[in-house]
Amino acid sequence: MLTSPLTITAEARIAGQLAMRDVWRASELAISRSTTCSTGHAALDAQLPNSGWPRSALIEVLVQQAGIGEIQLLQPTLASLSRTQRIALIQPPYLPHAMACKSWGINERNLLWLRSASSADALWSAEQILKNGSCGAVILWQANVRPEALRRLNLAAQSTDTWLWLMRPLSSSADASPSPLRLALRPALGGVSVDIIKRRGPHCDAPLFVSLADMPAGRHSLETPHEITAQRTPAVAAARNAAPVLV
Repeated sequence: MLTSPLTITAEARIAGQLAMRDVWRASELAISRSTTCSTGHAALDAQLPNSGWPRSALIEVLVQQAGIGEIQLLQPTLASLSRTQRIALIQPPYLPHAMACKSWGINERNLLWLRSASSADALWSAEQILKNGSCGAVILWQANVRPEALRRLNLAAQSTDTWLWLMRPLSSSADASPSPLRLALRPALGGVSVDIIKRRGPHCDAPLFVSLADMPAGRHSLETPHEITAQRTPAVAAARNAAPVLV
């Protein structure tokens, strides 16, 4: 049987497209030209497209409760970025502790702590930082985010060379989101249980255990939710003491 030259050309084109790094099959982890940085945890890197946190993308971290180790999970990345770039912390539930950041290798002089009067102001601040590229990374804590706000954050992240993590309650996992990467975190003895609920690739059937026991500054408590790098303070005290702690 003779094959039309047009058929051969079409088949060659399809084969070439499949060979491109920007084309991925749903049964495989996506590999693209987008920039990523290692999470610092080999088991987690192995389950993420391009083996790390994607830059210029909205990354959602959904936590069972604040202070179960979500910042410890990001510590290797934050330590690396803070050497030369600023990191914005917007509406964190705890006051970051400068000495603990030092013990983690995070340059506290490059931390920018923002407290906004409302969720709308916090989202606006995050969008402006992403648009002007003044920080290497942004971590935003929000309990309730409207779908249109998520779309704006995602578009703003795509237009910049900044890493963006959005911390939300675990209950938000049922909500639709434009984020290409969503992780659900639960406390586990000596670390955290990470469930990858959305990624560019096949569904992750079982949660991963990420050990945090060997991280600097010791273990985090499973009985009392807190971060080693943070200390909950009243609003007035936080405002009074912020200057000596953060830049």
